[in-house]
This record gives sequence, C-alpha cells and structure tokens, in this order.
Amino acid sequence: MAASDRERPTHVQAPHGGRALDITWGDAKRISYPHEIIRGFCPCASCQGHSGSIRFIPGQNLDLRELEQVGNYALGLTWADGHNSGIYSFRYLRALGELLEAQGAEGLKALGELPRV
Repeated sequence: MAASDRERPTHVQAPHGGRALDITWGDAKRISYPHEIIRGFCPCASCQGHSGSIRFIPGQNLDLRELEQVGNYALGLTWADGHNSGIYSFRYLRALGELLEAQGAEGLKALGELPRV
C-alpha cells in the first residue's frame, strides 16, 4: 500500500457532544483522537506562531462543532469558541495518531512539543 493511501482517511466520525474524533485510515487502522490532544496540538499559526515545532497548549475549548474536508489533503475543525484556523493535514493527523498510540494521551502531553511533519 502506498504511503499516500495509508495517510488518507476512509471514514471520519465526530459525534456531537463527544470527546473524540475517530478516523479510519486507508490501511483500515482506526485511531481515536481525544479532543484535548487534537485541540492542544493545533498546528495553526495563531496557536503556534511560525516556529519549527508544535507545542501542546492546554486549557482550550474542547467542544468540536464542525469539521470539513479541505481539498484532498486535510481537515478543518471549528471549535465552540470560534477557533477555526487549524488545518490538520492528513499526514499530520496520521503522525499524531501514531504518536498517540505509542505514548498515550498523557505521554504525548508530557512531550510538550512535536516536530512539524
């Protein structure tokens, strides 16, 4: 399977009132992303500036209101506080999910900083 197929979601689910975004990937791997992780590691410039890494920012609004596909490469998320400038590339989401599975949510937060992919 090509890496690009592996990094392409086949199903995305984010139930209203839920606390996790679930993605099934092209290789049938299913990863559940807690809102705290996905919002805390928001890759947008207003959250991260223009540094070479992505810092975990705690204490953000975790009520996911909308999600939309951005082209053929990313998801755009809108949170209840109106924050919607984070564009999460499929490649970034897959890498974040693999780190989440390896480290767990608390371990990932403890890392505090991730490289940009």
